[in-house]
Amino acid sequence: MSEGSSSLNTAAKTSAHFPQPAYEQQDVVFLPAFELLRQAIAQHVFPAASVAVTHQGKLVALKAIGRFTYDLKSPEVTTASIFDLASVSKVVATTSVAMILYQRGLLDLEMPVVSIVPEFSGQDERRREVTLHMLLAHSSGLPAYEKLFQRAPTKDRLLDAAFAMPLVADPGVQATYSDVGFIVLGVALSRIADEPLDRFCQREVFGPLGMANTAFNPPPAWRPSIPPTVDDDSFRHRIIQGEVYDENASVLGGVAPHAGVFAPAQDVAVFANAMLKGGQPILHSETLAVFTRRESSPAGTSRALGWDTPSSPSQSGRYFSPHSFGHLGYTGTSLWIDAERQLSVTLLTNRTWPDGSNNAIKEIRPKFHDAVIEALEARG
Repeated sequence: MSEGSSSLNTAAKTSAHFPQPAYEQQDVVFLPAFELLRQAIAQHVFPAASVAVTHQGKLVALKAIGRFTYDLKSPEVTTASIFDLASVSKVVATTSVAMILYQRGLLDLEMPVVSIVPEFSGQDERRREVTLHMLLAHSSGLPAYEKLFQRAPTKDRLLDAAFAMPLVADPGVQATYSDVGFIVLGVALSRIADEPLDRFCQREVFGPLGMANTAFNPPPAWRPSIPPTVDDDSFRHRIIQGEVYDENASVLGGVAPHAGVFAPAQDVAVFANAMLKGGQPILHSETLAVFTRRESSPAGTSRALGWDTPSSPSQSGRYFSPHSFGHLGYTGTSLWIDAERQLSVTLLTNRTWPDGSNNAIKEIRPKFHDAVIEALEARG
């Protein structure tokens, strides 16, 4: 990375929120967990995996396994490798923006979306009931996912399509995880902040935390450090490496509220460790508590505001406490944070290589989390 990136990393490592490196014994302590990942790579669950575990303020694991692709001639992944975070972007970036704006008194969670995004209004009167709170909690009534890119080839047209998307349920009645809702949310946040998401995140989140190798639209110089996510033969007709996997995010120019952030595992661990310290230095603990508390309605939801919480069964495994919070990403990424254990686990993969069809990570991920916690408990 650049000399500037190196100096930022050095500064971050000396700051209070940065986990102290303590992973000299990781290959012994986490042998079963790492072996699970090696077996998964051998079984073509994903070609590359990068792991960072923080525990009680220490970085107790920082490990990379595998290669960029299944080709034995492809580059080996390293701990400096940078991954497409996919929907983990929703918490590292978009929800962080929402938390900061809320903390500053600029974001009213119960504000109707149409008061900030009048384009969201329509013939359906229910749309006026949709609040920013509902968008964050995925209870707005908007559908889960739409291939907007297939009918909206430009950013403006895709946003118009998102704004006009019909509700599939009454607002506040059911929880449906919605990329469309987050696209609308991102527009609202950008208007409140009077700034694009990427610029705000760089100044208020990534910069202050020393996440020097985290960005939307990573520069070309980073491309050799980024494993590819798909050989896209249907939409972009090229190998996708160093640009966002998600097609809707691609049409939005790579800066999207639902996907688009790239980062190495260590940077995500720095973010997670800051959350374990009550959000310091970018948030107050009271703010973090509001956003990470599981919603009481709609009935049965696992969602907090922007964040998810462990359900049963959970991709976080069996041991994360009920008050834990985290998020998954479609490319095979995840972040889980447990304040009771003072634990965070970052797992970054490119499971979508080569064609996005392999979902076997759903079997591996909970077992990996269980193995990490069992290893920590065995160590005492």
